[in-house]
Parts: sequence; structure tokens; C-alpha cells
Amino acid sequence: MNEKPIAEQVVVDITISASVEEVWKAVRDPAAIANWFGWESKTLREEIDYIFISHASADEQARSLRFAEWENVSHRLELIPQGEGTRLRLVISGAPEMDWTGVYEDFREGWVTFFHQLRFALDRHKGQLRRTFYLSGTSRAWVGDTRHSLGLGDILAKAAGCGYAAQTAIGELSGYVWHKTHFQVGLTVAEWGNGLLVVTDKGAAPGQPQHSGSVLATTYGLGGDEFVRLQERWKAWWSANYSAPVG
Repeated sequence: MNEKPIAEQVVVDITISASVEEVWKAVRDPAAIANWFGWESKTLREEIDYIFISHASADEQARSLRFAEWENVSHRLELIPQGEGTRLRLVISGAPEMDWTGVYEDFREGWVTFFHQLRFALDRHKGQLRRTFYLSGTSRAWVGDTRHSLGLGDILAKAAGCGYAAQTAIGELSGYVWHKTHFQVGLTVAEWGNGLLVVTDKGAAPGQPQHSGSVLATTYGLGGDEFVRLQERWKAWWSANYSAPVG
């Protein structure tokens, strides 16, 4: 690990099958942001306003957005035309240069999750409304990595774009690997109206032998009762294996 501060480091670099104008609207219009960013919660509207509007500086001509600094580290979003699509980059500056492969950092993993949610919404569900739920906490003494506990261990060796089918602790899931980092995996889920499941595990740490993990589920087209049953099934499993569910 090199602790020398660097000018810039790219932490997200993805291509979205939508025009720059479409992606720009998706990151500037609060109503549009609410349909891909994070998950349904009482504070979502305030978080969107703080991150993307009131504490962000937009360059309309360059189609770039600079977010508020955090601990002297700045975060900049860039949108670059890429054929008929858009290349999205999240660039940080002012931070030590790091090999992120085995180092968990909330901001980086969060941005990865959120912008892959954006890519998923525009690539697969443009104009459609989602339903989401989020669970997080620390594992019980007998539980390890969240992904393995769910029964997703065999999928972790697959590359993004590969198909999968798994009998998980929650039931059968199938689809494609949407994205991966060392700490999280995103999976499309055919059973949820071609939804998206993001499972993250921070791993154990000195002074905290138990794993800390989270599940973010995005669904489309499920009826109200069907969505509630799905959410309650996940909450029951989570409560049995992790601290009380949050979300």
C-alpha cells in the first residue's frame, strides 16, 4: 500500500447503454435519481438532495459533477460519449494511492453499487419503477461471509456477464453476474422481474471477528403482496443469521 497522496484515481469506470443526455438527466433530476440511487427509505429524498444537488457542483457543458469533499478527498463524476452509449467515470483526488483489491472502503464500494444500479436501470428498465429493500448487520457467531452463507459461493468465480443458477437460502435465483468487486457481487434475478441483487461482505477485522454484510434487492413488476412476502422471507433469514435487519 502506497500512502503517498495522488492527484487522481479512477474508482468506477463503466459504460451505460444510454446517451450522455439521458445519463446526465438521471444524475441531475431528483425524481430520476430516486429510481436508481440507494434504496427506499425515509431519508432517501434528503440524501439525494445533499449528495447530488445542494452539495454538488455541476458543469453543464462538460457534463461533470463534483461532489462535496469528505476528509479532504474530492469525488468527481464524468460522462463521456462512447458510441451510442456513455462512459461513466467516478474519479477521486486527494487520497493515498491504494490497491483496492483487498481493502474495504465505504465510499468506493458504495459508489460501485450505486452506479451499477444506475447502469442496470438505464440498460434494462428505462422508465420503469422499482421496489427495493436493504438489510445490513453483523453476523452471528456461526455465520461467515454473507455471499457464502446465502449459497452464492460458486458464483464468485464467475466473470461479469456469465449466467448462473443457484439454490440459495432464500430460494432459487437465476440470471447473470452483473458486476463484481473483491467485496460485493451484483446479480440479475429473473425471478424478480429481472431485478438486481447486490450482496456485500466487509469481512472480519481485528477486534471484530464476525463478518459485516448487507443485501440490497431491487425488483420490478412484483405485485404488492408478492413483494412483501419476498421482503419478509429475506428479513426472517437475515434475523436468524445477522443482527436485527436494517432497511
